[in-house]
This record gives sequence, structure tokens and C-alpha cells, in this order.
Amino acid sequence: MAALPQSMTYIAHGAGGAPEVLVPATGPLPVAKDDEILIRVLAAGVNRPDVAQRKGEYPPPPGANPHIGLEVAGEVAAVGAAVAGWAVGDKVCALVNGGGYAEYCTAPAAQCLPWPAGYDAVRAASLPETFFTVWANLFGHGQLKAGDTVLVHGGTSGIGVTAILLAKAFGARVFATAGSAEKCAAILALGADAAIDYRSQDFAEEVKRLTEGKLCDVVLDMVGADYFNRNLKCLGLDGRLVIIAFLGGFSVDKADLRPIMTRRLTVTGSTMRPRTTAQKGAIAAALRQQAWPLLEAGKCAPPIFKVFPLAEAAAAHALMESSQHIGKIILKVG
Repeated sequence: MAALPQSMTYIAHGAGGAPEVLVPATGPLPVAKDDEILIRVLAAGVNRPDVAQRKGEYPPPPGANPHIGLEVAGEVAAVGAAVAGWAVGDKVCALVNGGGYAEYCTAPAAQCLPWPAGYDAVRAASLPETFFTVWANLFGHGQLKAGDTVLVHGGTSGIGVTAILLAKAFGARVFATAGSAEKCAAILALGADAAIDYRSQDFAEEVKRLTEGKLCDVVLDMVGADYFNRNLKCLGLDGRLVIIAFLGGFSVDKADLRPIMTRRLTVTGSTMRPRTTAQKGAIAAALRQQAWPLLEAGKCAPPIFKVFPLAEAAAAHALMESSQHIGKIILKVG
């Protein structure tokens, strides 16, 4: 591989604000620490946490790259002194701790995975953030197993489509919500057993009808407060509500807590970014063993909705905030 350049293009977000604050800037390459690799980024995924960070609502943890971007795919450009198993030139995708909207980005080696066989950079960049999040929350905190019934909110988001695909691949019955007939059709095309239009249907009543009163084992929720009481109504005995975002607010008024006791419900949730490298590395190892073979067999690939050049990150964020997309939004670098 050619010698590394002295500078690179990255996307700056200044003091934060509307999508228009995202502009190309020039700065030095990040330097890989002993346990990190330096990646020449070929594509980067766009995710809701990126939007939150741009708005000032999701600050990076101490020591993390302060720039936006949590998942990349590219080639290994350099390896830290303590890194084993990766070599310059390897094709890699990674959950990064920041700075993914750039020509170069560092990542802890433990958080890196190879491109699945047959994948290019754009497809590989669509994987890390949603696969790490869904695996940790749906299969970890939610304890989803074959034969369970799960309700996935935001079924056409990046998280939603990944949750549907993985849940079906591992033998669950899957319901998902969306806000239009077109999106409900897309959910069914992904393999979900039922799609619920939350604008015209009460999803709690639909779950009760679809299950003949047996209800769900797991609900994966990114709405939060607005859905809390109805989510509890969707859960049967020993059910698990897993909350991963608060798009509908985080403060619940007049919550009815009785179902938690009478049906032995678990209410849990998590964020990914504050987890340690070791914790994220454990998720990466599980994905490589259990999910990557599915991807290499042509299964569970999230749909790519639109690809933007890196310089058009603002347009990518505007699309993300419009919620018109079905699947992943990607930035192509170079």
C-alpha cells in the first residue's frame, strides 16, 4: 500500500445544529493506538446516533474521536503494536468510537470484522452499527430465541430491518410497525410475519389479535415514552421490553406499572457507545461466529436505500431525519 498522506478530508459539524452544519474539512490523519488499526475508509454508514450527535444530544464519551460517524468499511492502512490478526491491506468493517465520516479512521481491533464473502465496501459499511446494536439488545438483553414472538418498532429503519432479518433467521415470529402502506409492504418483503401501520392501527390491539391473546415475548422499541404503556400491553408472561432510543420522549406520565408485576415483565435497554472495547469485542466475536455465516450465505443483508458522496453528508442526514428511507443510508468515500 502507498505511503499514508499527511492530511485527509473529514466531515466537520462545528457547533452543531441542522444538517447544513455538516461540511467537508481538512485535518491530520488519526494515529492508531497499540490496540487499534487505522482504516482507509471506503464507505461509512449513516445512523440515528449520528443525527443526535450533530444536534448536540449524543456527545462522544471521553477519549473518543469527537467527529461524527460510528461505522465504516475499508482497508487496513496501519496496525498498532499490540494488534494481531489484521494486516495492512485487509478488507475490514468496524464499529468505531467516532470519526467515521472521513477518509481515514481508527478502530479498536476487537471491534473489527472482515467483509463477508462477496460484499463490497458499501454493503460491508451497512453492517456494524445495526448488527452490534441488534445482537446486544434483541438477543442479549431481550433473550430472543427460536419460537419467540417479537414486535419490532421502526421496522424500515436500519435497526428495524436488521432486527427483522436476524430474528427470522433465528426462528422467531416477527411483527413490525411502520407509518405507511409502502413501508408495511417492505416489512413483509423482508420476511416479517405481520406489518402494522401505526398511523391507522393500534399496534397493541393488533398484537393481541395476531397472537389470539397470547401476546409477544419481546418488544424492541426506539420510540420510548409515547409507546411505553402500549408496549407493556403487548407483552405476555415473562415478556421483555428492550428500549434502545427515545424518539418519542424519555419521560413517561401516568405509566401503568401493574403489568410488570402481574406478568413478570422485564423492562431493560442499553446504549452501545459507552460500552468498553472488551464488551464490544465480545459482541463482534459472537457476530462473526453466528451472524457472519448467514451473511456469507446470502441471508440477512440489510437493504441499501441510498448512497451519497462523503461531501453530501448533510443531504444524507436530511434524508435520515425525513424517515422516508427503507433500510440503510451510506456515504461513499473517494
